[in-house]
Amino acid sequence: MNSDKDLHQMTTEELGKLFPIVIQEFDNNWKNHFDTEKKQIQGLFEKSEIESIEHIGSTAIQDLKSKPTIDILMEVSKKLKNEKIIEKLGAIGYQYIKRLDNPPPHMMFVKGYTTEGFEGQVYHIHVRYKGDWDEIYFRDYIRGNSEIRKEYEDLKLELASRFRNDREAYTKAKTDFIEKINKLAREEKK
Repeated sequence: MNSDKDLHQMTTEELGKLFPIVIQEFDNNWKNHFDTEKKQIQGLFEKSEIESIEHIGSTAIQDLKSKPTIDILMEVSKKLKNEKIIEKLGAIGYQYIKRLDNPPPHMMFVKGYTTEGFEGQVYHIHVRYKGDWDEIYFRDYIRGNSEIRKEYEDLKLELASRFRNDREAYTKAKTDFIEKINKLAREEKK
C-alpha cells in the first residue's frame, strides 16, 4: 500500500490494513534485538537521565507466541526534558506518537512502521517516570506460570484471527484478561 499520506494522517482502518495483527512463534533473537536497542538508547543519554530500561510485552516472555514487536519500558529522570527525548530517539528512527489520553512524560515512540508496511524489526518505547508499572508484574507473572501463559497465548491467537486488521479492538479485547493477571500478580507480590 503506497500512500501519499503520512502515517499520522491515515485512518485506523488504513493503518489496520497496512499493519495486520500477526502472531508468530517465540523467537530467541527478540532478546538480542532488545539488548542491542537498549545499548543504543543508553548511548543517547547521560546515565543520570535513564532510571531503567526493561524488555516488556510478549516478546519478553519465553515460549509465548507473539506479535514480533519489541516493547521497551524506558523510565526516565524527572530532570530529562521531553524535547530531548523526542530529539534523541528521533535521531535513531523513532516516531513520537502523541497520545492525549497519556500526556508526557508518558510518551510512546515507534520504529519499524512505514507507509509501505513494516520495515525491519518493530519497536515500541513506552517512556515514563520511575514507577510501579503493571507491565513488569504481568511479564513476570506470565513467565512463571505456564498454564496462564498458554491461556494468554490462546486468547491472543483467537483475537488475532478475529481482529486481524483492527489493532485497537485486538488490544481492547485483551484488557479484561490483562487486568485479571495484573491483580493476581500484585497480590502475589504482597
